[in-house]
Formats: sequence, structure tokens, C-alpha cells
Amino acid sequence: MKKGEKRKQDLLKIAYNMFLTRGYENTSVDEIIAEAGIAKGTYYYYFKSKEEMLEEVIGMMLESEAEVARQIVGSDMSIPQKIVGIITSLRPAEEERPIENALMQPENVIMHAKIKQKLVKIVVPILSEVVEEGIKEGIFQCEDIPERVRMLLMMSNELFDEADFSESDIRVFIDMTEKLLGAKPGTMGFISALISRGGTE
Repeated sequence: MKKGEKRKQDLLKIAYNMFLTRGYENTSVDEIIAEAGIAKGTYYYYFKSKEEMLEEVIGMMLESEAEVARQIVGSDMSIPQKIVGIITSLRPAEEERPIENALMQPENVIMHAKIKQKLVKIVVPILSEVVEEGIKEGIFQCEDIPERVRMLLMMSNELFDEADFSESDIRVFIDMTEKLLGAKPGTMGFISALISRGGTE
């Protein structure tokens, strides 16, 4: 890693830790600069604004989540479990909620849309690989895999992001997931037990 890139990553880690402990709104650029021990000009060389830094911090979090997802692909889990494991790995840890909440603010709506697009771009190839593996094993029967995976991500995000869903919602989600991937009824039924144990947290 080049020196300039390392400095930028160091700044992102400092901001990440300060956003966690103080909250995004309560952390100023001056405080980040003081913590990093750099000149103001150095900060603005790497980031145009605090909002841009937030976007890159969240991008760093996404890459970390994607790495967990890639490890799941190579694990000895069953194919259906890999699908669910990858989807659930794409959620911030509980301690990262203050950063996620900052992204949800009305003034960050454009950034939120950009982050969602980035997430889809990162995750669709990872999930598609698992679905293709499932097709080879006869678990799934479907075509247009990237498009189906994108639909699955949209459904799961819409349902689980708010954490306000009923048992009927879960039954329908399981049914739609099985139909979307061309799986036999009951293939994804274990999701219900996972959720009742808090497995989507």
C-alpha cells in the first residue's frame, strides 16, 4: 500500500472509531484532524467534506462485510445456509448502528442510494456463485441468476431492515425465495427457525 493510501485508510479508521463512540453528528472535522495529528489541508486533500468521509467509512464497512460473505462461500455450510449466511452478513454490527443511522438521515438520501448500489454491485457476484453451485447440485433450477439474486437482496432488505415483520411475512418471504431460485418447497424453511432464535441480527 502506498504511503498516501495508507494515510487515507488511517484517517478512515480514526473517523470510524470516533463516529462509533461519539456519533457522526457529534464528531467535527476539527476533532478528527486533532485526533489524527494532521494539518487541515491534509484532511481536505483526501476528503472534500465530512459527508464524503462518512460515505467512504461506510464503503470500508461494506468491504469488511463482503469479506465475511466470501468466506461463507468457501465454508462447509449447505447451499441454502450459505445464501442466508451471506445475506445476514451484509448488515452492520450492533455497535455500528450510529453510523448506519447517520446514513438514514434525510440529508443523506443521495448517499444512501449510492451505498445501496455499491452493496448490490459487490454482493450480486458473490451470491450468484452460490446459486450456480446450487444449480449444479440440483438444489435450484433457474436462469437469469444475477437478476434473481438482485431481487432476493431487494426483498430481504425491505423485510429485515426495519425488523418489523410478522410470521406471515416470513412464510411469504420463504415461499418467494424458493420460487425465485426454483427450489423445492421446504428448502429454505429453516429461515423461520433462524429468525426465531435471532439469527438475522
